[in-house]
Order: sequence, then structure tokens, then C-alpha cells
Amino acid sequence: MMPNAEAVAYLGLGGNLGDPVVNMAEALRRVDERPDCRVVSVSRLYRTPPWGKTDQDWFFNSAAEIATTLDPLSLLRLCLEIERSMKRIRVERWGPRTIDLDVLAYGDLQMSTEDLTLPHPRMTERAFVLQPLADVAPVLMIADRSVTAWLAEVDAAGIELADADRNWWRRA
Repeated sequence: MMPNAEAVAYLGLGGNLGDPVVNMAEALRRVDERPDCRVVSVSRLYRTPPWGKTDQDWFFNSAAEIATTLDPLSLLRLCLEIERSMKRIRVERWGPRTIDLDVLAYGDLQMSTEDLTLPHPRMTERAFVLQPLADVAPVLMIADRSVTAWLAEVDAAGIELADADRNWWRRA
């Protein structure tokens, strides 16, 4: 049986409960430790205002490029399992969370199932996703426009650079 070819995927990470920076770093390490995933590049770390539900603490956000032999749905299941193991509880939409780990894109694949839509259907509206993603994939094309072009169209007010060192996740 031939091994699966490696695909490039992009993950979005965030959180605002507990120690979100430590939680995101732990999630990235868990991905990187697997034989079927490898963290290729991680964005700088951003502090971002809450979005959708604004009466909560600010978030920390990041993005990562990974190489993986997992198919998209298996990658989603991995992300959800990491969230569960790190005590992520889904109580309210856009509510506070210890960790959020989203599959943003998987190569240039476009798909829509009950469980997963790729590219992530709302990422082009969210500066807290686009800003870190632009660090690792500025020319990634989403709906015929680059991440950088999408970022120029959204309101990024309030987003602060929290750590310019892209290795923040190795020392958190």
C-alpha cells in the first residue's frame, strides 16, 4: 500500500480562557509530534478583540502551515480531538474558549460536507484569521483572491502584535 502524499494545510488557532498562548503552543506541539503531521511555519502571535460576541476577554490568535498525510476530514477529527483533550467546551457560538483549532484550507481543495467546508467559509470576513494567515501564506488563493488582498478589505482595528518571534510556540 502506498503512503498518502503530503498535503499542505493551514490551521487557525485561538483562545481566551486560561492561558491561551500556552494552550495554542501545546496544540501545535501535539500536531507536530504526530508521524502524519509536521508544522512547517507558524505566524507571529496576535492579541485580538472579541468578534461576534464582544462581551468577553480579548483573544490570542495565530496560524500555522502544516504538511500532513491525513485527509481533510481526518485532520478535522484530529483538531477536534486536541480541543476535547484540552477541555474545550462548546457552550455558545463565538463564546470564550480555552482553545480553538480550525482547518482553514487544505491545499487548493474546495469541498463542502456536513462536517467540513474548505476553504473555511467565513475566514475572508475575519481579520483575526487573515492577519496571522498572511504571515504564513500571504499569496494563498481563497476564492480567486490572495489572503493579503482579503486582509486589505477587512477591519483589522484593535489587532495587536503580541509576539513577533514565530517560535513563540516552542517556548510557551
